[in-house]
Amino acid sequence: MILYAIPAPLGGTPQDALPASALALIGTLRDFVVENAKSARAFLGAVGLPVRELNIAVIDEQRDLLSPLHEGRSLGLLSEAGCPAIADPGAALVEAAHAAGFRVVPLIGPSSITLALMASGLEGQRFAFCGYLPREAGERVRRIRELERRSRGERETEIFIETPYRNEALFGALCENCAPSTRLCIAADLTLGSEWIRTQAIADWRRERPAIGKRPAVFLLLAHHR
Repeated sequence: MILYAIPAPLGGTPQDALPASALALIGTLRDFVVENAKSARAFLGAVGLPVRELNIAVIDEQRDLLSPLHEGRSLGLLSEAGCPAIADPGAALVEAAHAAGFRVVPLIGPSSITLALMASGLEGQRFAFCGYLPREAGERVRRIRELERRSRGERETEIFIETPYRNEALFGALCENCAPSTRLCIAADLTLGSEWIRTQAIADWRRERPAIGKRPAVFLLLAHHR
């Protein structure tokens, strides 16, 4: 039996985001562990599955989420958006599946992190995903400066995300604390009609600081190597 890691669209329909082979495989499953039950039902209904007949468990439920595998049925792990276990819940379930001797198969689908890096024009040979930066302003500044030093020393793109309502605070902290020559990419609403991606030096961002708004965004930073 197999645990399938199923990416979900960042926007639009499953047919827009996933290849036909992945959609066909998802259509054979009847057991799912999901991040959000409501969005999962919408996704699975759009794929063409009989939602009322499916077994859907939410990932933070306190029970044996791998029970379908133990009972001889393959299982789908479904993110709310993007790839499971990458800036998303699910890694613990994947780890448990490996520990129990089950095969884990990742399906092809969208990842905001890799899409942003592809479109950024920044260093693609060496990069690190750093998750969320600290909420507290002083700690956030300390972390930004630490990442900028690492980027400069390693010639490495640093990638991070933020809760949409804190986008502007993070953007402001980056503009105020990074070196003028450091390049920053902001990739917002990836794959949506409102998609917006821009890369430029901090000095240029300071001259014109557009509003990002409360929308999903990925931030990528590459410091100038001296």
